[in-house]
Amino acid sequence: MAGITYDKATRNYAGADRPAVDELDLDISDGEFLVLVGPSGCGKSTSLRMLAGLETVDAGAIRIGDHDVTHHSPKDRDIAMVFQNYALYPHMTVAQNMGFGLKMAGRPKHEIQQRVAEAAKLLDLEQYLERKPKALSGGQRQRVAMGRAIVREPQVFLMDEPLSNLDAKLRVSTRTQIAALQRRLGVTTVYVTHDQVEAMTMGDRVAVLNEGVLQQCASPRELYDRPANAFVAGFIGSPGMNLVTCAVTEGGARLGDVHVPLPRGASDDRSVTVGFRPEAVEVAPVGNEAVVKIVEELGSDAYAYCTLTEGGTDVVARVDPRSAPAKGERVRLRIAPDQIHVFSASTGERLTHS
Repeated sequence: MAGITYDKATRNYAGADRPAVDELDLDISDGEFLVLVGPSGCGKSTSLRMLAGLETVDAGAIRIGDHDVTHHSPKDRDIAMVFQNYALYPHMTVAQNMGFGLKMAGRPKHEIQQRVAEAAKLLDLEQYLERKPKALSGGQRQRVAMGRAIVREPQVFLMDEPLSNLDAKLRVSTRTQIAALQRRLGVTTVYVTHDQVEAMTMGDRVAVLNEGVLQQCASPRELYDRPANAFVAGFIGSPGMNLVTCAVTEGGARLGDVHVPLPRGASDDRSVTVGFRPEAVEVAPVGNEAVVKIVEELGSDAYAYCTLTEGGTDVVARVDPRSAPAKGERVRLRIAPDQIHVFSASTGERLTHS
């Protein structure tokens, strides 16, 4: 087992106006499950492929344990990678697919059989060992790909959107299995996804990237409660945080009928970005007037998508699903003052410390 260090690792593509990955500094502890998340094109898959040796590191370094692997070939990095398309050989059985890497490494036949049997038991694949991939479901194929990685007993697991080809229900059950399996094995794992719900439910820590730059790396709870900037605030959470631009007034900023105090000298801008989660908003007798555009019913939860009468700002509020307002209804929204975040309107950086 080993930790991982990205030391100002940079990847540039010819003709691009900015680096795909820009001086990534990140330390991943031995045995940690770290998730790289961000929108399409943010550099998360490129970061993973740099670690795997599939992309060139143009500046900086990458270390696995005590070894600088920046210029090592993939086979010399002691890693195992799981891809979104499974990459199984269709003419081989499950057992042959799982043991193929060991066979190519010249391992004895009895050792290969033993490791495959152990991994199959771990992944509940014992009854499928003699089947071909075409006879398996998507979830079973993904478990075979996991098994192929496990039997190699690498220092590091790398997973590139491994659940994106599964249906919604299977994704939920499989992500739980992967997270539990990683904790049981204790192998350092770097997992890439564009799905922030997946990231928040699986990772020990989550690293949020945007345009090749690391925005914040923290526990899921800290990302949610204390986002470092407006991008993280809006990206993390489903729905994301409400972000509203407000004018700076004497001693603070004003959001409708809510006065938002600002620390002295916190912002030189004429406006700030005020953020608040949907659960910080409630329908109340007094508050900012808004018109309900649509209500999203989720069974145990409901979200009202509203437009404030003053300023025309869109706001999402979590509401009681059994007494949700109707589309087109005028309501009053009260924002909890102690659950407001403030960010610089120019840089997006967090200004408040609460």
